[in-house]
Amino acid sequence: MNVIVANSQQNLLATLDIDIIKSITGVYEANEVVTMFKDFFFNKMILDVTALNNYEKIETFQTLAMGLDIDKIIFFLPENSSLCTVNFLSKLVSVGIYNFTSNVKGVEYLLRHSNTYKDVAHFQQLNETQMPVASQNPQSLGNLFVPNQPYISNVSVIFGVRNVTEHAGATTLIYMMKNELASILGNRVVAIEVDKNDFKVFNDRDMVSTSKQELRNVIQRYKEASVILVDLNSTIDDAYCHDIIYLIEPSIIKLNKLIRRNSTIFNKLKGKKIVLNKSLLSNKDVGDFEYESKSKIFYNLPPLDERKKNSIIHDFLVRLGLLSSDQSKKEDNKVFGLFRK
Repeated sequence: MNVIVANSQQNLLATLDIDIIKSITGVYEANEVVTMFKDFFFNKMILDVTALNNYEKIETFQTLAMGLDIDKIIFFLPENSSLCTVNFLSKLVSVGIYNFTSNVKGVEYLLRHSNTYKDVAHFQQLNETQMPVASQNPQSLGNLFVPNQPYISNVSVIFGVRNVTEHAGATTLIYMMKNELASILGNRVVAIEVDKNDFKVFNDRDMVSTSKQELRNVIQRYKEASVILVDLNSTIDDAYCHDIIYLIEPSIIKLNKLIRRNSTIFNKLKGKKIVLNKSLLSNKDVGDFEYESKSKIFYNLPPLDERKKNSIIHDFLVRLGLLSSDQSKKEDNKVFGLFRK
């Protein structure tokens, strides 16, 4: 069953032939919508964004992304508005919002097929070229106007990984992510670490080290790769990344050290993809963590054996939008990978 939150585009949404369990009309604060639906079960929510107060501000969408399961929400944007520009759509993608459209056909498509990051990454890539608004048209905005229209680009999807607590496991996590992606996509997946040489211990030609000064050139060198994963380490410059994972190891000693070093860290991480790594927390513990830190956890990763394929890593990559849920995993009998053909 589905939910509709509507305002000025109510008449358009009334043409949808879907089962509706709840429908409301009016203008609401984003936190009001969160309160109304955070404990309400629904399959999909079609949200006419004109029903949100201050819908022109990205902060309004960040509030929704932090409070609700954003993958269940289809954002219905007013056609030809300031929201239907590459600049604003790039911001939506940055806060983890992938399901948006400006027409009813797009809503119908997204009810059947949710977008992944790969479906909308081109908005960030187009934004990086600083294409003027005057040149934007329905064809250039891809899936927003023409559902399921493929977008062809030779620019890789670039995901950064940053340790927030000390030694939170970015290096090993990237190694597992890269192997899982490469085994399924069948295309080249490259991992790059900045200002360190830890990757060399993996003896993998697709895991390279560079300096922050050379990072742009190295990314350009591997632009034909399907996915590039970047271990950011201490580098501040992450502008090359389309999205970033922030790793936290939620042990008492690591968290206390983090808070002593930076008491406002969780304020700075609002709206970011916070991932608990090497975590022994239960679902209830994660809920308590979110309440105390006033943050939203994107994923809770337990300790994993990097020598083995892990269904959890596969699920994590699906959640990130780097794989689709129907992509199967290939078997690999190598345990240590010490010898390569």
